[in-house]
Amino acid sequence: MSSIIQLLPDHVANQIAAGEVVQRPASVVKELLENAVDAKATDIKLIIKDAGKSLVQVIDNGVGMTVTDARLCFARHATSKIRQAEDLFSLGTKGFRGEALASIAAIAHMEMKTKQEQDELGTHIVIEGSKFVSQEVAVLPKGTSFAVKNLFYNIPARRNFLKSDTVEFRHVMDEFQRVALAHPNIHFSFYHNGSEMYNLPAAGYRQRIVGIMSGKTNEKLVPVNEDTDIINIQGFVCKPEFAKKNRGEQFFFVNDRFIKSGYLHHAVMAAYEGLLKDGSQPSYFLYLQVPPNTIDINIHPTKTEIKFDDESALYAILRASIKHSLGQFNVAPVLDFDRDSNLDTPYHYKDVEVGIPTIQVDGTFNPFTDDKTNQHYTKTGSGSSSGSYSSGSSSSSYSGSGSSSSSSYSGYSKRVEPTASWESLYVGLDTENPETIESSPFTFENEEVTSSLFNDDEVEQATQKTYQIHKKYIVSPIKSGMIIVDQQRAHQRILYEQFLLNMTVNQASSQQLLFPLDLFYSASEMKQIEELKPSLETTGFVFDDSKTDHIVVSGIPVNITESEVSMVIEQLLSDLQDGIPANSYSQNDTIAKSMAKSLAVKTGSYLTEKEQDNLVNGLFACKDPNISPFQKPTFITMRVEDIDKKFAL
Repeated sequence: MSSIIQLLPDHVANQIAAGEVVQRPASVVKELLENAVDAKATDIKLIIKDAGKSLVQVIDNGVGMTVTDARLCFARHATSKIRQAEDLFSLGTKGFRGEALASIAAIAHMEMKTKQEQDELGTHIVIEGSKFVSQEVAVLPKGTSFAVKNLFYNIPARRNFLKSDTVEFRHVMDEFQRVALAHPNIHFSFYHNGSEMYNLPAAGYRQRIVGIMSGKTNEKLVPVNEDTDIINIQGFVCKPEFAKKNRGEQFFFVNDRFIKSGYLHHAVMAAYEGLLKDGSQPSYFLYLQVPPNTIDINIHPTKTEIKFDDESALYAILRASIKHSLGQFNVAPVLDFDRDSNLDTPYHYKDVEVGIPTIQVDGTFNPFTDDKTNQHYTKTGSGSSSGSYSSGSSSSSYSGSGSSSSSSYSGYSKRVEPTASWESLYVGLDTENPETIESSPFTFENEEVTSSLFNDDEVEQATQKTYQIHKKYIVSPIKSGMIIVDQQRAHQRILYEQFLLNMTVNQASSQQLLFPLDLFYSASEMKQIEELKPSLETTGFVFDDSKTDHIVVSGIPVNITESEVSMVIEQLLSDLQDGIPANSYSQNDTIAKSMAKSLAVKTGSYLTEKEQDNLVNGLFACKDPNISPFQKPTFITMRVEDIDKKFAL
């Protein structure tokens, strides 16, 4: 019997390896950018077309390769990073498995140009599907250039699994941001279809974060610094008031490598305990430096997961350092034990007993007596120590001794004209005598009293038809029993159908803002918003000319308040993390659902009787009142017979 086990050909093995290494164009971008960083480049340029499906090119000014290395780098398991297995636990570089270039070359048309600084000429190699097409000498600048064209050209099934250009571009953007944030000392530039997306000069961590996210990010950042024997933490967290619905701006870097760690994320959330609203996520950019021998980075194909030796200690240090930073910059409430010396009790008052202040009140004083209303002051002397006070027919003298019988006045004379007693101010205001009002010098506009909108008798006889339970459910009686309505889901259904109708017939009403709103977003979010603008405008939004890092909103739908605009757009971006639907109807449906979720009345909100009635009536006026936009029941019915059965036990 012939043997059935055989070695795979190299090109088949490379395609299988490519299934692990290359999932989409963003995977190619990640591998090529990390190779450029390992080549000690100070200037890296990324150029893509059609979200990387047609072209991914990375140009760097690194050390370059010799002719032998240029050809050998496309072989499987060929790497310059490690020599023996022990090197895996002391890695300071990115790519080290030696499968990236071989895998990429197996599923694309690849072109490489490389030259070392001391060489006069470089090497130009063209590969198609793991086959070397040409290799020749060329005049090239220092560094290396990789151009990957027609990804998955020989595997149509894999190419069909790629998402839309919008989704693929967002993944490419994420990979670029991760590498650029990890290495602020390198100049990065990014071009898509001929348009410049980023131009990031070498800078510090804060400048790089602001350059990638947006100009308003700087005011949101709170620095975090902690240096211990087992870990060094640097970076920034954002203030709680700038928390978002999604987890897009959360970055952990361990030894300049981006990672994902739910355990460390929980430590950050624990530091924000009591400072965030439900469902909000803080943004953070944290750079952790640990000894290479205390981590294992070879547990995941994409190297985005790391195993730590002592996770519990890292958890405690990270949580404490973030909590300290939030308190240090007056973001979180803390006890301040630094005493202000200006608030100390003076030394000569230290042993003095506290005396209770005394208050003297003249019990005989009456401001409404006649002798107080008709009074005048007359100067009786200049520079003398005594004076006289006359009031009507009576007079008294005062001395400067503080007694109640005399005082001294000097240097001025004041006379108050006699006025009538205070009762005279109200003469003629007797409402029972209309003649006194007519004689008043003031004229009043005649106000016609109309009948009430509702008859008082009808209001008294009206009975309440709905009841709110636990600020969550609305109970309304019906002929066969009663219905219990979930107020949040019911309102979601009402708003969903309203928005969908407005977007379908393009008849949405807008309210113009007196002062337009400037809302700042990252570059990837701005690209999503630009694609959503036509659909958002059909719901009632009005946009002015947008900038590179923010949008200007001058009009909003009538059922949205100005303070809710940012919340609605953030929720929309969160719901569209997996990509914007290409179909217009699906796009409108997604937007209507997202806006209904944001604006619907929440559980725990008190509703008046009128609001309860409107909600119930609006629900049953919908085309499909039985379920919410998210396929959840909006109400249940309880018949009288069902209630009777409960009491029949």
